[in-house]
Amino acid sequence: MQNRSVALVGRPNVGKSRLFNRLAGRRIAIVHNQPGVTRDVLVADIANTFTLLDTGGIGLPPKHGTPSELVQATEAQVDFALRAASLILFTVDGIEGCTPLDEDIAQQLRRRDTPTFLVINKIDGPKQIENLDAFSQLGFNDDIKVSAEHGNGIAELLDHIQKALGPAPKPVSSPSRISISFVGRPNVGKSSIANRLLDAKRLIVSEVPGATRDAVALDLDYETEDEGVIPFRIVDTAGMHRGSKYRGPIEAFSAFRTERAIRESDVVFLVLESLQGATQYDKTLAGKVLEAGCALVILVNKWDIAIEQMSRNPPEGFRGEAEFRQKCIDALRRALFFLPDSPILFISALNGYGTEVLLETARRLHSNLYQKLPTPRVNRFLSERLAYRTPPTPPGKRFKLYYAVQTGHKPYTIRLFCNRRISLQHGYRNYLQNGFIQEFGLQGCPVAFELIGKKRSSQKSC
Repeated sequence: MQNRSVALVGRPNVGKSRLFNRLAGRRIAIVHNQPGVTRDVLVADIANTFTLLDTGGIGLPPKHGTPSELVQATEAQVDFALRAASLILFTVDGIEGCTPLDEDIAQQLRRRDTPTFLVINKIDGPKQIENLDAFSQLGFNDDIKVSAEHGNGIAELLDHIQKALGPAPKPVSSPSRISISFVGRPNVGKSSIANRLLDAKRLIVSEVPGATRDAVALDLDYETEDEGVIPFRIVDTAGMHRGSKYRGPIEAFSAFRTERAIRESDVVFLVLESLQGATQYDKTLAGKVLEAGCALVILVNKWDIAIEQMSRNPPEGFRGEAEFRQKCIDALRRALFFLPDSPILFISALNGYGTEVLLETARRLHSNLYQKLPTPRVNRFLSERLAYRTPPTPPGKRFKLYYAVQTGHKPYTIRLFCNRRISLQHGYRNYLQNGFIQEFGLQGCPVAFELIGKKRSSQKSC
């Protein structure tokens, strides 16, 4: 297949992410005037004609608060994008003018065989155009003047890109991708897990918390023995803090993007660290995933470290890994008692232990999430469940179910037509949900109930 990848490159804070969003037609990259906000390579399909890659700024000095290892990792991502691209958009700042760093980047780009356009950004009027002669020394014949903020020159830029790439191939229909995301607190290993699945260092991995600031989506085609190729979309998200701990607008917006990534996912892996277990915020995050209706898997990462420490200093009564694992499962089940029987997996992103089952698990839960439940069986099951244990009602008031039907997925939504509308208490709702999960094999998938009263046609979600 023809390579139609276009990479945005340039020094920090010249407006690459804003230009990326403008070309994509939606807000994907975080835009902020702080240098170094973009770190991973962001990817967007533009009108099914080419793939756009947004990269971190080249030459970001560590003095901006970015550790040197992240600077190096960011520039490694830029190098990856340059090697993958068939066209480069070298973006510069038309207001600030040509800088020595622009000249250094231009020299690097001229050594490559990849066609390159000079994109002069932040050109909002005639005054800026008068001061652009200095950019001619960069040695690029093709330059396009744009304003990513106001949209000026974007149509001309797209026209240049299309001419450089040639006619787009006819679109080929393909099955929709299973969207999976990794969420959790900072530095629990989300990017390392995603990289392990992708078998390439496509995402920045660092021991510095906050290395990932945006939700990064990458496609993966997984070949199976029984069903052929299964298409996945893997989303690595920024580590989430409590809302009160956001250190400025970038972290707040990262959290917003993570929550949006959760809503758009089919299966979410909540990543925990083996030596810490489930914290209060992990419980909150699990609740957000279930509220979004996604299938949920609990991933206990860095299991190799836990086993090493247990073996080196075994606590009293320690009888080996199997028993220790079961105790961890029991503790997590108690802490996360509201889970819809979610799988709990123990892995090590560092050495690959246990990661071979992740995509199979995601495929199975995706299948669980989109079943059509037989209406007669739903009604029979609920009748038996209600007969065994009726929901609490006011004294002298009897609850009777007339009919039930599945009305949706994500979450499984069961509408109950009954003689009176009541609010199901939390414990009783769990009683019904757990029964549904066992009866219909919906492990990991949340179930919600809507009650419709006989006399009043109003609806209440429970």
